[in-house]
Amino acid sequence: MNTVWANRSQVHDDLTTVGGLRDFLGVAADETDLTAFRALRRALRDLAGVLTEDTREVARDRDLDRAVAEVNRAARSARHWPRLAVEGGELVRHNDSEGSPADRERASIAAEAVELFTGADRVLLRACYAPGCVLYFVKDHPRREWCSASCGNRARAARHYRRNRGESPGPNGFS
Repeated sequence: MNTVWANRSQVHDDLTTVGGLRDFLGVAADETDLTAFRALRRALRDLAGVLTEDTREVARDRDLDRAVAEVNRAARSARHWPRLAVEGGELVRHNDSEGSPADRERASIAAEAVELFTGADRVLLRACYAPGCVLYFVKDHPRREWCSASCGNRARAARHYRRNRGESPGPNGFS
């Protein structure tokens, strides 16, 4: 979901080119894979927006039915199965799968998303409301309110600015 991100000047998208997708995945990918990953990302962001009741502008145009269908399509893009092996006299589980490397990665991301959106941690999913941020995060500490330290700093600076701009003493010397 967070291959779309923002800094002070603009929103960035790490998945605008096949090269960007290859860098993100670390495996071979083509134009078809890029389209599929962008569709999965949109679905995941829509689902995160629904679960977090995200009111930010970036999350307003969401389609729950389309998002669910896309995650399911991605999850079944590469079949996975457990395989038992003996290594050093010990039984070891390996996970095998079929499909292209990009399909396996997409299916894996979709499966992890299903676990996140339906598992116990789903109540910890949050939208980051720092100024200009478009990210989601899992609240892994009771005091965490932002996706990163820099977003926390940006939010505190914005709050300080709002409190202090225009708060000049009135004619009697009081604010």
